[in-house]
Amino acid sequence: MEENRSKPIADELLIDDETPAASLTGGRARTLLLLLGLVLVGLNLRPALSSLAPVLSMVSRDVGLSPALAGLLTTLPVACLGIFGPLAPRLARRLGSEKTIAVVLLALAAGILLRTQLGQFGLFAGSALAGAAIGVIGVLLPGIVKRDFASRAGLMTGVYTMALCLGAALAAGLTVPTAEAFGHDWRPALALWALPAVLALAVWWPQLATRHAAAQGRWRVEGLLRDPLAWQVTLFMGLQSSLAYIVFGWLPSILMDRGLTPMQGGLMLSLSTMVQVPASLLVPMLAHRCRDQRPPIAATLLMVIAGLLGMLYAPTDGLIIWAALLGFGQGGLFSTALSLLAHRSADQHVAASLSGMAQGIGYMLASMGPFAVGLIRGHSHAAWPLAILFCLIAATAFCIGMLAGRKRLVGVQAQPV
Repeated sequence: MEENRSKPIADELLIDDETPAASLTGGRARTLLLLLGLVLVGLNLRPALSSLAPVLSMVSRDVGLSPALAGLLTTLPVACLGIFGPLAPRLARRLGSEKTIAVVLLALAAGILLRTQLGQFGLFAGSALAGAAIGVIGVLLPGIVKRDFASRAGLMTGVYTMALCLGAALAAGLTVPTAEAFGHDWRPALALWALPAVLALAVWWPQLATRHAAAQGRWRVEGLLRDPLAWQVTLFMGLQSSLAYIVFGWLPSILMDRGLTPMQGGLMLSLSTMVQVPASLLVPMLAHRCRDQRPPIAATLLMVIAGLLGMLYAPTDGLIIWAALLGFGQGGLFSTALSLLAHRSADQHVAASLSGMAQGIGYMLASMGPFAVGLIRGHSHAAWPLAILFCLIAATAFCIGMLAGRKRLVGVQAQPV
């Protein structure tokens, strides 16, 4: 384990371990504590997003949100993922990755609590703060996985992705029952999701004692913005994320238009998200047998669009099947999109820069999807405009995905500084 900690990770986050060698027992205990910390931190990366959707109608009614403002509310945290994620390496250079995550967990808890106070201002400001915190953590966690679990990075990425999906599913399924337990009050139901962030901070706290030094070597990657393949990967990341955040932000409201209760809508979102857990592991395993990533992209996109159309048009007594199909498709599509960052890069330094580009620009693009749904619902609650939007996004993602999924590398190389 100590050898793994001395291996460099990408770009500005290159670090070496300075901690003295420990006993096998002590090293194993620290590894397990770090693993638990990573799982709990990962668990916090979606509840702030998926907890709002099941109670969005309550929130809109109580604070006076129009459909357009509700669309902006679902868009804001996703946009902040893209805006603030690229700042993570600078914060890590100044504070270290461990301290940065601790500070940002506090900010996440504060943002979740702020959403329940000060009316519309607190709702929007808290959502922005929570989105910014999630964006920073989302960039730092993969680097820590690469550094501390270099020989098991694939397995650990799967564990981290499973924790992410589990957090989203729990928030989607438990928020409405919590609101009902508090007399149909959405404020304690949303505030509840600050507790996992505080718990994660408590478990993460021992990591602050780990000392790291900046690596002597730095690497620079230039030219990605002029590379067509880099843009194809970025656009694909953004388009598939757009469909995902539409589901996170609007699926319960769409289902309530079809006669489901808020609890039923939240449970459908929870089920769909829970199915993403096995898909995020199974699809990459199956994709490994393919020549490139185009077959899994095509198959999972087909599942996603079929699931979305089923949510709009299928008989309500069979929605559970379509929710499961949607979840499996989205879990596989997300893990495939993440795998492109490595498959299209010659080394870890290029992969880090491509990841920053894909997450920064991609999430900004993704934020337009939930906003478009809000605009559509401001004019009509009919299903067909949403069906057209879903099909347009999916068709564009398919075309871009067939380009991004080809077996080739971006045409840039990392240069030592």
